[in-house]
Amino acid sequence: MGKVVSPPSGGEIESVNLKDALEERYLAYALSTIMHRALPDARDGLKPVHRRILHAMRLLRLDPKSAPKKCARVVGDVMGQYHPHGDQSIYDALVRMAQDFAQRYPLVEGQGNFGNIDGDNAAAMRYTEARLTEVARLLLEGIDEDAVDFRETYDQTNEEPVVLPAAFPNLLANGSQGIAVGMATSIPPHNAYELCDAALHLIKEPGATSDDLAQFVPGPDLPTGGIIVETPSSIAETYRTGRGSFRVRARWEKEDTGRGTWNIVITEIPYSVPKSRLIEKIAELLQDKKLPLLADVRDESAEDIRVVLEPRSRTVDPIILMESLFRLTELESRIPMNVNVLAGGKVPKVLSLAECLREWLDHRREVLVRRSTFRLAAIDKRLEILGGLLIVYLDLDRVIKIIREEDEPKAELMRFFKLTDMQANAILDTRLRSLRKLEEMELKSEQKSLQDEKASVEDLLGSDKLQWKTVAWEIKEVRKAFGPDTAIGKRRTTFAEMPDTSDIDFAEAMVEREPVTVIVSEKGWIRALKGHLADLSTVQFKGDDSLKTSFFTETTAKIVVVANNGRFYTVEASKLPGGRGFGDPIRLMVDLEEGADFIAVFPYKAGAKLLVAGTDGRGFIVPTDDVTANTRKGKQILNVDPGAKAVICAEAEGDHVAVVGQNRKLIVFPLIQVPEMTRGKGVRLQRYKEGGISDAKVFRLAEGLTWKDTAGRTWTVGKDDLRDWIGNRAEAGRLPPKGFPKSNRFE
Repeated sequence: MGKVVSPPSGGEIESVNLKDALEERYLAYALSTIMHRALPDARDGLKPVHRRILHAMRLLRLDPKSAPKKCARVVGDVMGQYHPHGDQSIYDALVRMAQDFAQRYPLVEGQGNFGNIDGDNAAAMRYTEARLTEVARLLLEGIDEDAVDFRETYDQTNEEPVVLPAAFPNLLANGSQGIAVGMATSIPPHNAYELCDAALHLIKEPGATSDDLAQFVPGPDLPTGGIIVETPSSIAETYRTGRGSFRVRARWEKEDTGRGTWNIVITEIPYSVPKSRLIEKIAELLQDKKLPLLADVRDESAEDIRVVLEPRSRTVDPIILMESLFRLTELESRIPMNVNVLAGGKVPKVLSLAECLREWLDHRREVLVRRSTFRLAAIDKRLEILGGLLIVYLDLDRVIKIIREEDEPKAELMRFFKLTDMQANAILDTRLRSLRKLEEMELKSEQKSLQDEKASVEDLLGSDKLQWKTVAWEIKEVRKAFGPDTAIGKRRTTFAEMPDTSDIDFAEAMVEREPVTVIVSEKGWIRALKGHLADLSTVQFKGDDSLKTSFFTETTAKIVVVANNGRFYTVEASKLPGGRGFGDPIRLMVDLEEGADFIAVFPYKAGAKLLVAGTDGRGFIVPTDDVTANTRKGKQILNVDPGAKAVICAEAEGDHVAVVGQNRKLIVFPLIQVPEMTRGKGVRLQRYKEGGISDAKVFRLAEGLTWKDTAGRTWTVGKDDLRDWIGNRAEAGRLPPKGFPKSNRFE
């Protein structure tokens, strides 16, 4: 047996409540994720990884005009000096900053394979090269002039900027996505020219609201273009609250291919949707026969996007085809907006449009003040040196003599000419070639221009109005570079209203319209044969089953099924089984309660009316528009008492009702005596001592009452001959005329 090790003595054990320890550690992790990883700074719109990449690239002198360097070199510098995380995550961030389909204004110019809109990855970092773009230069402008604070890097051996000077409205112009702990951010890209316009208005009117600024910023401007189909009021609400979403659709056009045929060509797809995934999804839906209006999809893209959709036939309506695709695929996509950013670089907060621009403007002003203060210190230093140089130029021979003869020339110079330490050093560092007469003139003119500049910088630092005027001038310069007439500044995403599709029945439009004959058997099996078949003598049934009813309709129709519990169900004709087998039981298509059975099956006819009645002789008229159900459970229309059942559902077309009871008595009365209801028990149609209703029919009195006898002959009793049977609702009636069938039914 091994030696038993006793636990350490109590003095070395610290007792910690597990809940507190977990909370403390999780909070530290959450704060680190929020502050240093996932949420951008409201001032420069960057997360730490992007800021560190730009800073490292600047130190590598990868300016827009210099030659690019390998991305591996950049990633190595960033990881070694500033960002102690995985090299792949740094490279992924760098790649995204270079993709013109991911960033509206790329911050990095890449050479080599940086991925594509199909969703393919970039080449490895050893193969690709990069340098900064003009936009990145604007973000970094002034960083050497004490424009922003620096902090120690993770290993305390170096310094990194806390925020960039950001002469470009990057937060909204390039947007940002990130998931932190308990919060996330999602900002779509916007147009820089419009943002500059809004910022200039905010300088002019500091109290301007997000609603006022929305007239300058109509909505996002996505790198991949597309069409925003959101209402202006909804967009304004999103900018007011900082939360919402924008519905973006692909841009498409109808292209004639001759002889009346046409294709649809998609030239722009929604932001952040990989094209290959989009086409795969459309092809999948085609395979599953969920896009009956579409015949084929082809990707003919080269540099530009070109996705070709081929319709099933030239008669297809292109708008209906596209609307069906918008509903089922990512050709329409929702771009969320949740402006959850670090306000002032410290507090996570959801900002409105006005607050975002205010953060940027206040930062720009602070940068201006800091750069001006830095410049002022530099001017003062130079003026001090110039003052000393100009003093000694009056007696150069004495200066040369002191330097040649004295052991401590610096101290002697300071004593003799009453110079400061800095002035004496500057004189000693002066080259012999500068000791010519012309140099004195140049020094005097430099001193004059510096004194003028100093006065103007001091004026600037002393006046809020001048500061804002300068900030506005700087913004106007940026706006000029990204105007609508420039290649990068031109708006790509446009706005449109949703086409009115309220009158289109998509369930119907999505099915190819074909004639069918629906057959229902006595035992409740249903099927649809292709075409309108008059002769059903060859139709086979299962076992002792037989034909109950059949009717002609189309695949786009709805079929209404009525059960004897008073419930109405709706079945799509396109979903009925074909005519090869015996069909399927209707019970499998709807949720029919135990013990109930079907009494009628017929095609839905919009705007028609039905007479429904139960065995107790009560009934009413119901519009067909009120009986269609959207679910398998159906709709309860006729409420029947226990023991009674629904037995009649007849088309109510005419002006009189004929009702025959099980006691073989017939009554005819005007249809207006039967109320129209959407659901209920109804009113008594005929009075019985015993038994109940057998059949009912609605007809036009002028045309007479018809029925079929057992031999299949049609009998008609004219209006005058019906005089004895015409009465009022709820009367008992009398025995029917001669020739009325023994079955007690009209059909």
